[in-house]
Amino acid sequence: QVQLVETGGGLVQAGGSLRLSCAASGRAFSSYEMGWFRQAPGKEREFVAAISWSGGSTYYADSVKGRFTISRDNAKNTVYLQMNSLKPEDTAVYSCAADRNVVPGKRWDYWGQGTQVTVSS
Repeated sequence: QVQLVETGGGLVQAGGSLRLSCAASGRAFSSYEMGWFRQAPGKEREFVAAISWSGGSTYYADSVKGRFTISRDNAKNTVYLQMNSLKPEDTAVYSCAADRNVVPGKRWDYWGQGTQVTVSS
């Protein structure tokens, strides 16, 4: 079992930056792939970024490539999402997720409660 808690959300002006953190409790954090997802009001949840267990591989949605960076610190059981050049369309609830074996189309095993990010124009 893995518990995930996100922090770092807030209100920021367009062009600004935020760093989200996701702290994991439980065992063997370093064996999980970690991901960030977001859901805007009235829209479906969408993938934002993911990172392999070692941190050696990262993946991004086209909409955030070049602006967001995912990273992890396995010693601290934490995954981060650095968000730069934020746009109003980035406004959403951001959630982190964990899975030992990510399969396309399958829901990830563990989810946090989410943190609100609001970008004003």
